Amino acid sequence: MAKQKTVYICQNCGAQSLKWQGKCNSCGAWNTMEMKEETVTPKGFVLGQSSPPVAIVDIVAEKEDRYQTGIAEMDRVLGGGVVPGSLTLIAGEPGVGKSTLLLQLAKEFALKWGKVLYISGEESLQQIKIRAKRLGALNPQIYLLAENNILSMIEAINNLDPVIVIVDSIQTAYLPTLEAAPGSITQIRDSAAHLMRLAKEKALPVFLVGHVTKTRTVAGPQVLMHMVDAVLSFTGDRHSLYRILCGEKNRFGATDELGVFEMKNSGLEEVKDPGRLFLSGRKTDEPGTAIVPVVEGTRPILCEIQALVTGGYGPPRRQFSGTDRNRTPILLAVLEKRLGLSLSSSDVYVNVVGGLSVTEPAADLGIALAVASSASETALKNNWAFFGEVGLTGELRPVTQPEKRLQEVLQMGFSHCLMPKASLRALDNTFLLKIKEQLNLISAENIFQAWDYCKKR
Repeated sequence: MAKQKTVYICQNCGAQSLKWQGKCNSCGAWNTMEMKEETVTPKGFVLGQSSPPVAIVDIVAEKEDRYQTGIAEMDRVLGGGVVPGSLTLIAGEPGVGKSTLLLQLAKEFALKWGKVLYISGEESLQQIKIRAKRLGALNPQIYLLAENNILSMIEAINNLDPVIVIVDSIQTAYLPTLEAAPGSITQIRDSAAHLMRLAKEKALPVFLVGHVTKTRTVAGPQVLMHMVDAVLSFTGDRHSLYRILCGEKNRFGATDELGVFEMKNSGLEEVKDPGRLFLSGRKTDEPGTAIVPVVEGTRPILCEIQALVTGGYGPPRRQFSGTDRNRTPILLAVLEKRLGLSLSSSDVYVNVVGGLSVTEPAADLGIALAVASSASETALKNNWAFFGEVGLTGELRPVTQPEKRLQEVLQMGFSHCLMPKASLRALDNTFLLKIKEQLNLISAENIFQAWDYCKKR
């Protein structure tokens, strides 16, 4: 029997409370509890017929088939392609190109696999067709639907029987049985639940577009990110040409893969060699820059780390863009304590060129040397690359996959690479003999030795 009840719902995480409270007990956010009148009805979702428990050894594992999207950078981030029955959320700021990317996905799917249903709750069919014409996506296998009602969407999906469904966006979808407005916690949660049930029952891949807040988190309840199988973040400055697709969650692959695109008039174009992109236009004779080979998933990328140390006025400022905000201040403390650099009264700015986010410890040495270079006005050698983890006592610790990093350094035309001595000892002898013929390997045990090598011209 349905009945009305008054609840307070956190607009940040979706947690419910029977009384108002200033601070949400679930996520800790302040002043996010809003009163809602909800109709309480017994509900639940059943995926097919119920069955008794089965021993794990008796389950016959079927071959995991994936749809190749035709966009190599997206396939990389998804872990090899789109898994049937998967529910994927693509989130990004307005204007970054989410709709463009998914319309290109629809174009490739229609060419390779069959019918695609693109559902939009924000644009008219004429607007979508104009974009499709610009992208060369006028394919009779692509079907468009302008709809916000989830029940109407499900009916259209059942009638058309497509191979993939794209919903743009989940924040505009609503269930007519709920009194809450579209975009509310309840509507987003229940709308996603209906689409999840449909995806699992029909083994149908479904892509959802998600809006983000000012803090760059997905708008709506946190339960939305738990419900979907994959969360892909599409980032980039609207005034820049480049966009980065990375995974925040992926039940069918790694979350550290990276896809790079360039925005052009004809749509998003894949960047096959992002290392050259991130190094283009760099100045080689200026203090405060270091080249670091980072590994994103299976892909090694050379990136440029820039640092600026300058005399400050008032309290010193620390601003870090693209590096770990918790780890970078520790590196500054190590430099001041171990190398004797005076940084406590100076403003320090650290930036990773190209909008790339570098958080792995392998970038420690490059960050530390870039800061030391700027503070001492000593330019680092322009044909050198650096990688290694820096400990609190200044020691250099080994990092993972040194072979991939060295191969990328060599391929990009660098002549020297400074690395931890422990990483050098861990290299395979055959690989070591081969790489030494083309690349000079310099090893150091601590930050003191590394800085001494850099100061020698």
